Amino acid sequence: MALHFQSLAELEVLCTHLYIGTDLAQRIEAEKALLELIDSPECLSKCQLLLEQGTTSYAQLLAATCLSKLVSRVSPLPVEQRIDIRNYILNYVASRPKLPAFVIQALTQVIAKITKLGWFEVQKDQFVFREIIADVKKFLQGTVEHCVIGVIILSELTQEMNLVDYSRPSAKHRKTATSFRDTSLKDILVLACALLKEVLAKPLNLQDQDQQNLVMQVLKLVLNCLNFDFIGSSADESADDLCTVQIPTTWRTIFLEPETLDLFFNLYHSLPPLLSQLALSCLVQFASTRRSLFSSPERAKYLSNLIKGVKRILENPQGLSDPGNYHEFCRFLARLKTNYQLGELVMVKEYPEVIRLIANFTITSLQHWEFAPNSVHYLLTLWQRMVASVPFVKSTEPHLLDTYAPEITKAFITSRLESVAIVVRDHLDDPLDDTATVFQQLEQLCTVSRCDYEKTCALLVRLFDQNAQNYQKLLHSASGATVDMAIQEGRLAWLVYLVGTVVGGRLTYTSTDEHDAMDGELSCRVFQLISLMDTGLPQSSNEKIELAILWFLDQFRKTYVGDQLQRTSKVVRLRSDVSRVPEKAWKVVKVYARMSEVLGIMDDSHVLETFVTKIVTNLKYWGRCEPVISRTLQFLNDLSVGYILLKKLVKIDAVKFMLKNHTSEHFPFLGISDSYSLSDFRCRTTFYTALTRLLMVELGEDEDEFENFMLPLTVSFETVLQMFNNNFKQEDVKRMLIGLARDLRGIAFALNTKTSYTMLFDWMYPTYLPLLQQAVERWYGEPACTTPILKLMAELMQNRSQRLNFDVSSPNGILLFREASKMICTYGNQILSLGSLSKDQMYPMKLKGISICYSALKSALCGNYVSFGVFKLYGDNHFDNVLQAFVKMLLSVSHSDLLQYRKLSQAYYPLLECLTQDHMSFITDLEPPVLLYVLTSVSEGLTTLDTVVSSSCCTSLDYIVTYLFRHIAKEGKKPLRCREAAQAGQRLLHFMQQNPDVLQQMMSVLMNTIVFEDCRNQWSVSRPLLGLILLHEKYFSELRASLIDSQPLPKQEGLAQCFRNLMEGVEQNLSIKNRDRFTQNLSVFRRDVAEVLRGDSGDGGAEPCGLDMMS
Repeated sequence: MALHFQSLAELEVLCTHLYIGTDLAQRIEAEKALLELIDSPECLSKCQLLLEQGTTSYAQLLAATCLSKLVSRVSPLPVEQRIDIRNYILNYVASRPKLPAFVIQALTQVIAKITKLGWFEVQKDQFVFREIIADVKKFLQGTVEHCVIGVIILSELTQEMNLVDYSRPSAKHRKTATSFRDTSLKDILVLACALLKEVLAKPLNLQDQDQQNLVMQVLKLVLNCLNFDFIGSSADESADDLCTVQIPTTWRTIFLEPETLDLFFNLYHSLPPLLSQLALSCLVQFASTRRSLFSSPERAKYLSNLIKGVKRILENPQGLSDPGNYHEFCRFLARLKTNYQLGELVMVKEYPEVIRLIANFTITSLQHWEFAPNSVHYLLTLWQRMVASVPFVKSTEPHLLDTYAPEITKAFITSRLESVAIVVRDHLDDPLDDTATVFQQLEQLCTVSRCDYEKTCALLVRLFDQNAQNYQKLLHSASGATVDMAIQEGRLAWLVYLVGTVVGGRLTYTSTDEHDAMDGELSCRVFQLISLMDTGLPQSSNEKIELAILWFLDQFRKTYVGDQLQRTSKVVRLRSDVSRVPEKAWKVVKVYARMSEVLGIMDDSHVLETFVTKIVTNLKYWGRCEPVISRTLQFLNDLSVGYILLKKLVKIDAVKFMLKNHTSEHFPFLGISDSYSLSDFRCRTTFYTALTRLLMVELGEDEDEFENFMLPLTVSFETVLQMFNNNFKQEDVKRMLIGLARDLRGIAFALNTKTSYTMLFDWMYPTYLPLLQQAVERWYGEPACTTPILKLMAELMQNRSQRLNFDVSSPNGILLFREASKMICTYGNQILSLGSLSKDQMYPMKLKGISICYSALKSALCGNYVSFGVFKLYGDNHFDNVLQAFVKMLLSVSHSDLLQYRKLSQAYYPLLECLTQDHMSFITDLEPPVLLYVLTSVSEGLTTLDTVVSSSCCTSLDYIVTYLFRHIAKEGKKPLRCREAAQAGQRLLHFMQQNPDVLQQMMSVLMNTIVFEDCRNQWSVSRPLLGLILLHEKYFSELRASLIDSQPLPKQEGLAQCFRNLMEGVEQNLSIKNRDRFTQNLSVFRRDVAEVLRGDSGDGGAEPCGLDMMS
């Protein structure tokens, strides 16, 4: 016994280190020791020891955690042992109802896992693990504490049944969840509602903590029932406003009873905030019930009850002062419009009163902007959808939105302007700093603002004029108070955002000539503000106003400037003869009419001049402000995409200035001083992409023009060359090279013709590319330096638009590949010398660079501009070297990392696809452990949810299987000239004979995917499957037999027929015609198997389990 207690004491020390220890090393050691405990044969006895004799709650928590992992293993414990564990835990919590909540939850999770994983297990013709609900009812008949435990068990079970475990077949989860839904979930909901009715029937003692806890747990149980994934859609929780709850038809009676909704509305009004919030969460789900559950009269009645509940809450709004209640109520309102049409809402008797109350509630919410700001999204969603529905309402009942929508718009605008003074004076977080939320709210507002647009514009014009005048006064006053100036600038920033919003709204709403004229009025004011702000640079400037102006300019560009409007820009001068102006053009004339009078901007060509002037000004004066520079360059990049805009832009003097003067002297953000962080250099790529697009418009074959454009970069590279040859400041050279790599990547990205790309290559090679090679060799351990250089090389390898198809007399393709090979080999060899890295350093320091190298190599192999046979022919080892570097880097990466990091997997698997397609001799030459590693990576990639990866794996496997099949078919017919190829095939065949389970395992995976999973790339899966079946016919027969035998007798014949149909008409070859026939058969097979397996949703028979095929 002394040993027992000693080990118990040691376990409790480990628990303390694990759960509440502050020493990281001790915690890691504790984790290792406890993982060993889970794998040890003594695990169950130690867990029992901890539960019965442990002195701390953490000992009990550890026992629960170990049990949870033990019962969740892929190879399950014996049925009797799981029954014993379940019964032991039930008795344990029943005898100790005062355990801490986190221990009870952990123990009930074990029960839930056991129940879910054993849901279909039968003993003596009974489902042994479904007795849990009967067991729980015993708890409900005990004390309040026991009742709480019973409800928690049901709640955890419902959650567990709804939880998708991606390590197990999804079809098995779906079948279990569907059976639970059909046999138990409705009963659980009815039971929970009955408990709530009991609670309401008695006088509520809110001081009684046990009773409060019971109500809370029952409400959580109801919420879990209503949140259940009824149809297996696995809806993304982030898409909250699109949610519809797919209530089963058998639940109709519950929902048709008015008492059900009344129960939760009454609970909301009776309970304290923490609990009433849960009642509202349940009502959100009730409001989201699918429409098809009801007939039209039933739906109208149900909606009427919901609206009455809304009215009652708004007439007694005390509970909404709690942020949780307020948030859930806003969600509730948004869901009403998601599930019900405006035409249905207006037919409800209480609609006029309720829409008034909702409008007042929204206005009050907008005015109190600092209270629960995240909830405003739902209110704006409601109004946005209501206004957007107006054109489609056929009802004669008034919708009243033309009355209330302008009030909502006004409340939003005025509240945002009034918030500025409070934010500045009280030093609060500025809502404008959260641009994602601001843009989302503005997008919603633009729809609402177009309802009675005249009022919106009149309000904005008045406020803009008033605030612009105040701003000018402050500018001209000698002692302009800093606080007053900050307030005025904040208001102007909001107004510019709002003007941009309403102007951009023209795209999403039917516009009239008058509306376009109003847009012109508003736009005039912003363009005047731009002139005023720019004349004050660099002394007076405001980042927030600049960002708002760039938002406005982008909205104006999308609406009134662009290729789709190009034919309208020349007709503005025809105002004297309106009859000759096209209708679409006349709308644009209306916009520019006022702008031409005030600003002299007569058409979109003049606007483009204003745009470019603004861009140049920003790049000159805002060099140290990364957000402004980044947004400005993004705007320039967007302008440079359309061909017709490009033709107009290159005629503008400011553009010509940029093309000839892109140096740090004119544009400080191109500098390399320490005041700029290395991450700020990223925007240089965008700048040079846009600039090169502009250069390309009239470049043609003018090499002198290209050389002149590249002059600033030439000077920088020559400076770096001299520094490398002398004693140099490492930091300066590094910064210059990072900047140059980013600049060149932008240029290379924009060069999409053979002529222009050749000019760039001739400029870079052979003088400057070796410099980049030296930089990688010197600073391989600094991703800030190597990543831009490797990305540049990857971009240069891209044969986009066939730009790398050099002339037949040119060796450029091979020269480029040799340089890439040197760089990849250098980086690969150096990066492996770093040794082991911590988990958080693994990706940035190593895996990111490897993924870029793989991407570059893939581009080279698939680019079709290098004849790789030439390398071996002439004894050039660059190709062999880069393939060996590929292998070395691959072996330094674990299989789990290959799949865990998306960019790495999306670089590696397409590269492997290229290698198996065109370089199978390399694959067959791999050492057996390396080949096994590659094939294992393919096998694991087949099951990933990323279709890019799984499709690449299928294609790679198809090439390998086809190669092997053709080699076997040719055996015995070995002409002397094919001896080398025959030897390669023989090596692969020998490997497969030594490791037969490799391909068999992959066949199991693919069959499992077809039969049981949601197969999204069925065509890709079908291609290798035929070859695998032909290579392993015996194993396929065993697989087929095991699958058929795992089904109930009535289904076995149907499944056998499906397999016979699968191979009907399929021949023993891999011709394209034969493959296509098999693909068609497989499609029919999948549908037929689904029909055969459907029907047994859990009321009898054995369960078809995908894992049987994998064993």
